[in-house]
Amino acid sequence: MLDSFRDQIRQAAADKTPLRIRGGGTKDWYGGAPVGALLDTSGHAGVVDYEPSELVITARCGTPLAQIEALLARHGQMLAFEPPRFGTASTIGGVVAAGLSGPRRMAAGSVRDFVLGAQLMNGAGEVLNFGGQVMKNVAGYDVSRLLAGSMGTLGLITQVSLKVLPVPVREATLQMPLDEITALRRLNEWAGQPLPLSASCWHDGVLSVRLSGAASAVAAALDQLGGASQASVMPDAQAQALWAALRDHTHPYFDTPQLWRMALPPHASVIILKGASLIEWGGGQRWLHADAAGANPAARAAEIRRTVAACGGHATLFRSPDKSVPAFHPPSPALALLNRRMQQAFDPDRLFNRGRLQAGEGAADAN
Repeated sequence: MLDSFRDQIRQAAADKTPLRIRGGGTKDWYGGAPVGALLDTSGHAGVVDYEPSELVITARCGTPLAQIEALLARHGQMLAFEPPRFGTASTIGGVVAAGLSGPRRMAAGSVRDFVLGAQLMNGAGEVLNFGGQVMKNVAGYDVSRLLAGSMGTLGLITQVSLKVLPVPVREATLQMPLDEITALRRLNEWAGQPLPLSASCWHDGVLSVRLSGAASAVAAALDQLGGASQASVMPDAQAQALWAALRDHTHPYFDTPQLWRMALPPHASVIILKGASLIEWGGGQRWLHADAAGANPAARAAEIRRTVAACGGHATLFRSPDKSVPAFHPPSPALALLNRRMQQAFDPDRLFNRGRLQAGEGAADAN
């Protein structure tokens, strides 16, 4: 399969034809519109190495995410960053390239925190290896993890090694009616305490928090937080459905044609922007419905980004039928320079996923 990829890449380079890398196609809507000849990675699948006692799994890029998660579940383990699936065809290569994380990111870390190593085919058709397959290995650390969120613009990710973690012994979810300001204040207070918080969500006047860990730690946290006004414990099945819906964006809130994702310091105050909001990651990730109907889309996007930047964050036009507005927040001059240098080193002809990420250049901001 690697020989087939190499031949296609070298032919594209000779013809000066861009390539669009595609695994399951579940995130074709994310970022800029895909352009170029199809480079299909779905056939390059399979788990290369997995030893549960080592807490590491290595798989080829086209391996379905569902297959990896099922294998890990049989051994009581998981991908702790809870990657959004966005459909049954989602592949592990797309998970790393998109760099998106689910509800547990607030406690466990992002995709790139779990990337131990990667194999990349560059614009010359050369296979490069970075990092390793053990958690103590630090060789190539920066490059392998820079691939997370790069949207495939640095090259074809052919294989990845990821750290995995045990599934928590116990989980419980509390819900309490709180306004947005009070919910943010509570979340910041709890963040400074030794509580086993693994996920949070505020939406429509209700704060939901998930507790994960040892049975004794979860029980103690339930006693401590359960005293909050009108707090109630959700039935397990209902709680699991809630967090799965938030992870995979099947929650009714996400059923909108235009959706903004704002990354902010958790202590940032309420963002005054018109539109329904949903808050995750202890206040660090905030979603916004911001219909630009009747307004200049570029001007509306600039207003949102100015407001978010003033609070120390950045804003992504996560989903929109209008591709005239760049999806990702403009990078700082220093980051833009780094992005250009990285792409010059790996894909100087701009073959891969041109236009998917900031004019097709570099690696995305950390998620």
